[in-house]
Amino acid sequence: MLRNPFILALVTVVGIALAEAPARAQTPGVTATEIKIGNINPYSGPASAYGSIGKTIGAWFKKVNDDGGINGRKITYITYDDAYSPPKAVEMARRLVEQDQVLLIFQSLGTPSNTAIQKYMNAQKVPQLFASTGATKFGDPKTFPWTMGFNPSYEAEAHVYAQYVLKNVPDAKIAILYQNDDYGKDYLKGFKAGLGEAAKKIVLEQTYEVTDPTVDSQVVNLKNSGANVFLNVTLGKAAAQSIKKAHDIGWKPVHLLNINSSSPGLVLKTAGLDASRGLISVFYLKDPTDPQWKNDAAIKEWVAFMKKYYPDGNADDANNVYATLAAQTLVQVLKQSGNDLSRANVMKQAANIKDLSLPLFLPGIKINTSPTDYHPIAQLQLVRFDGERWAPFGEIYDARGK
Repeated sequence: MLRNPFILALVTVVGIALAEAPARAQTPGVTATEIKIGNINPYSGPASAYGSIGKTIGAWFKKVNDDGGINGRKITYITYDDAYSPPKAVEMARRLVEQDQVLLIFQSLGTPSNTAIQKYMNAQKVPQLFASTGATKFGDPKTFPWTMGFNPSYEAEAHVYAQYVLKNVPDAKIAILYQNDDYGKDYLKGFKAGLGEAAKKIVLEQTYEVTDPTVDSQVVNLKNSGANVFLNVTLGKAAAQSIKKAHDIGWKPVHLLNINSSSPGLVLKTAGLDASRGLISVFYLKDPTDPQWKNDAAIKEWVAFMKKYYPDGNADDANNVYATLAAQTLVQVLKQSGNDLSRANVMKQAANIKDLSLPLFLPGIKINTSPTDYHPIAQLQLVRFDGERWAPFGEIYDARGK
């Protein structure tokens, strides 16, 4: 038996320290009262129009905190500008992980920026969660288990367009404009795969760089190819320019516009609503400008949220609905994680979402993930712009084949 008072005291102190060790060994970014979430967004540069996504996310987290937080913890949201520059994104990711000590990086925007930080995030074993991109490589759990995208797969979306062309344009001559990076090439790959042997109907492909001041010359070249189908894989300013230019030069092909540029408030109004008439795209969320949702309870609540928490934001911009859905999905994952907010458990919960139906989704759209399926949104609805709104047509397409 130990009888020396000094030794007894020392043993007691050591015992207490060992007992407290697990409690002190908190996951970075997590305390009893706080969860630190990092974000990277282009608040400046060629894709600055999408900066509103980062701001809407911050507004939603403010609402969550006002409503009591998540399991007693409040969200601290730290967001930085990368100006849509991959090297800058790497710098910001390192700052968030190594200096700010965030739990995870959420909704970093854009394929180039997410590509630049993907290896680093996985080497650090820090979740790169619900990245704002639909590039296929952000749904590859075997190679990158710490990375999960949020948007529908670009390849899956392109398959929908290919099937539409095959069924509805038998004499198709196809022209394609795409951003010269992984984002654009993913669409191109998916579209060609969807066309199969009919890919020989592609008569011209044109690319552009995000730094190009205009895409007018590319659109003129596409029209001159004699194409009657136009797959438009552009973003922001380039999207508005391409839509307007096609209209101005009298080119009226079957115009397929990627979902990332389908916002009436952000892109179509800039291009001109009349110039945008007849565009075909896909949707999975409720368009706040669509009259059919005027009296929808979810849209009414969302508009009230915008007025209170982000009054400078554009309540006509579907990208802000998208941002809200992404934030709501992360909140669901954090709630599922309970008090085990280790990075590993957060990723485990993100990979185990079952039939999550959020009010701002179109009816029938649900989020599902599994340890082998890192593409949360796989259901898409074809829509056509009638000059005022996107009108759904056809059935919901499920990329999972269900």
